[in-house]
Amino acid sequence: MEHTRTQEFGTGLFIFLGFAALLFLATQTTDLEEYAGDNGYRVTARFDDVAGLKTRAPVTMAGVNIGRVESIVFDNDRLDALVTLRINPKFNHIPDDSGASILTAGLLGSKYVGLEPGGSETYLANNSEILITQSAIVLEQLVSKFLFSQADKGGDQDGHAGK
Repeated sequence: MEHTRTQEFGTGLFIFLGFAALLFLATQTTDLEEYAGDNGYRVTARFDDVAGLKTRAPVTMAGVNIGRVESIVFDNDRLDALVTLRINPKFNHIPDDSGASILTAGLLGSKYVGLEPGGSETYLANNSEILITQSAIVLEQLVSKFLFSQADKGGDQDGHAGK
C-alpha cells in the first residue's frame, strides 16, 4: 500500500487533535486555581491518625470543595499529626467550633478532610485551630476487631444448641 502525503497529514492531524482533546479534558477536570498562590487562610487541626491523607487533598464542607490540605507534620511533643488546611477566602463564615474528620472517598478511595459546621457566631480566621477532630478510620483495624470479636463469640459457646 502506497502512503501519500494526504494520508500522512491526516494521521498527524488525528493524533494532534487527540492530544488537544486530552489536554482540554485535563484542564477542565483539574481546578488549577486551588493549587495556585497563597489565596485563603490557614487553619490547623490535630489528628491521632491521618492514615493516608496527603498534601493537596481536598477540604470539603457539605460536599463542596472549600480548600486543600497544605501540610502534614508530626508533632514530637504531643505525638500527633498537625494538619494545616488552606481554606478559600470566599468561605469566611465557618464557625470556629466546627469539627474536622478524615474521610474516605468510596470504599478504598483517597482520603480528604471533611468539615462539619458548628454553631458559634465567631468564625475561623487565619491561624485558627479546629479543636474537634476525628481521625481516619483504618479499614484493617476494623476488620481485625470484627474478626477478633467473632473469635471471642465462637470461644464462649459451649457447644449446646438452643440455650
